[in-house]
Amino acid sequence: MALMVRRLVQLYGGLALYGLGIALQVSSTLGNDPWDVFHQGLSRTFGLSIGTWIIIAGAVVMLGWIPLRQRPGLGTISNVLLVGVFADLFLYLLPEAHALPARWAYLIAAIAVGGFATGCYIGAGFGSGPRDGLTTGLAARGHSIRVVRTGIEVGVLALGWLLGGTVGVGTLLYAVAIGPLAHVFIPALEIKRPVPAPAAEPRPEPAAC
Repeated sequence: MALMVRRLVQLYGGLALYGLGIALQVSSTLGNDPWDVFHQGLSRTFGLSIGTWIIIAGAVVMLGWIPLRQRPGLGTISNVLLVGVFADLFLYLLPEAHALPARWAYLIAAIAVGGFATGCYIGAGFGSGPRDGLTTGLAARGHSIRVVRTGIEVGVLALGWLLGGTVGVGTLLYAVAIGPLAHVFIPALEIKRPVPAPAAEPRPEPAAC
């Protein structure tokens, strides 16, 4: 029971922090990560908030899991429903950063928080996010995971930029830093569940004389 509570706290804490990381990077105006360039571009072109588009895009991406026979977990569904909510909440709460040093502080904090948040929700062991699951599902069909991930992120980045999303130095820094940060935080925050002991084999009964 205590282990389950810890996993749930880590999952939902991680998703809240992920939303905070998105809000910090968007507020820095120095360039968003590829998916949030796309979400912001949709927001600027069609209306609705960035968080709303995060939820809509996550749900649409999950439809791509069906032909790939990927199974969503609690973490997957929670990611779709909550990250956008937390992103909008923190975008509302964060004070505007006008000076360049403050904007850089937002950007650096965003990347660090994003790496830590990724370790939290993946380490909780309730399933990957919708976008990660799409990548791994395609990779499981014989494609290179690096090629698949790069192709998807370049595609959404280009489309988001055409729609008016912010691309800048923050986009490049996020792309360079998030992999190493996740490599550190995912194993560090992984909650290992106890492995049940194998059932003892029944002892043979003595042969009758």
